[in-house]
Amino acid sequence: MNGTIRYTIRPYDTIWMLAQVFNTTVDDIMRINPGIDPRNLMIGQVINIRPGYQYYPPYDGRMNNDFNDFGVDSMADQGMMDLFNYFRMLWEEHYHWTTLAVIGIIQELPQADQILQRLLRNPEDFANAFAPFYGDEDARRLQELLTAHLTIAAEVVQAAAAGDNNTLAEADARWRQNADNMAAFFAEINPNWSEEDWEAMLNEHLDILTAFVTSWIEGNNEDAIAQADNMEAQVLEMADMMASGILEQFPG
Repeated sequence: MNGTIRYTIRPYDTIWMLAQVFNTTVDDIMRINPGIDPRNLMIGQVINIRPGYQYYPPYDGRMNNDFNDFGVDSMADQGMMDLFNYFRMLWEEHYHWTTLAVIGIIQELPQADQILQRLLRNPEDFANAFAPFYGDEDARRLQELLTAHLTIAAEVVQAAAAGDNNTLAEADARWRQNADNMAAFFAEINPNWSEEDWEAMLNEHLDILTAFVTSWIEGNNEDAIAQADNMEAQVLEMADMMASGILEQFPG
């Protein structure tokens, strides 16, 4: 098939995420893969993708003739792999320490404060990753937004655990506004990042986290674990969206 490559589905891949990475559209991927079920991608499944003009290959550490057709060398591929992996690590840490902090607050664990302090190091790590691309001022803005996201999240969990619905509603409203502010910030500093897409992704993150908190408080452990799995997969989508946007903006 002219202009296409063969791509093997990996854990947490979605059609939407692949469209972002390969600078194409969901509709185009669906059109050249008749019969594919976007809600049931299987690890190891091979699909066709027709990359857009600005295309950055997958970061599997190997080069093949398809990649060389686009003039990409192994050093560039390694750099892209490192960038994707680093942002995946940061978002995995965000997920990991957030879930531990939620459990610590709800269960009133003696380690809860220490867990929260480790979680609050995550915004600084994100800022350090952003600084080489966007400078210190925008890196600090990101750190402030992510810190607010986490501190408000703690308020949401505490209010939910206490059954204080008024405080919960007020904190949730600030939490949602913070997500919208973050989406606007991303769109402001990178023209390849859609404010609407980031609003959707960040609010989905809040929805899943809220469902996890509710299930844990209610003692519905099976659903809480399912929501934790959903949250991990979703933050990895955000990681890939973040890395692919930076690569589009700074292709060198």
